[in-house]
Amino acid sequence: MSSNPRHESATARQRRVWDKAAPGYDRQIAFFERIWFTGGREWIGERAHGRVLEVAIGTGRNLEHYRDGTAISGLELSPEMLTRARARAEELGLDVDLWEGDAAQLPFDDASFDTAVCALALCSIPDPTAAIAEMRRVLVPGGTLLLLDHVGSTVKPLYGAQWLFEQLSRRSAGEYFTRRQLPVVEQAGFRVVEAARLKAGTIERLRAAKVS
Repeated sequence: MSSNPRHESATARQRRVWDKAAPGYDRQIAFFERIWFTGGREWIGERAHGRVLEVAIGTGRNLEHYRDGTAISGLELSPEMLTRARARAEELGLDVDLWEGDAAQLPFDDASFDTAVCALALCSIPDPTAAIAEMRRVLVPGGTLLLLDHVGSTVKPLYGAQWLFEQLSRRSAGEYFTRRQLPVVEQAGFRVVEAARLKAGTIERLRAAKVS
């Protein structure tokens, strides 16, 4: 377990943020999925395989997109979000193994999963480098990492606007708009297999393989 007071404080704040956001999250994110994150959840579902761990599963909006034959585990920091993910799994008739926990300290053994997923969450996870390292640890050699998130735009004026907004969002909600995961993924020892930037470069989809 982490003994870093700064990390523990940031993590506790994010738990409070997402507990508070949980009741209205599905309604709010549905709008952005239509106009901004279009097709991202389907993209994940098509590529996930075998034993799947979804980190920061939220309210479980990816669950309906996973293919038959996958065994899904999900980890979520916020108890309120996790309650909604559990209810969604029951509505879909899915047997999903759900855990409450921190993305930077995954409660799973090494090489436990074939696929690790993180969608629209690394933008607000306090230590994304640690989270990606943990996802690598729990993947089998050659395992698949799937990431979907908003990132800093490739268009300079838009990037500038994101940076300005981020000065508020990171203080109020711990959310960053100019982070980019690809360099962190490469530094962690993954081989990037597929990468796409969409919506003026503000959305990135990454598929990477764990190098054994």
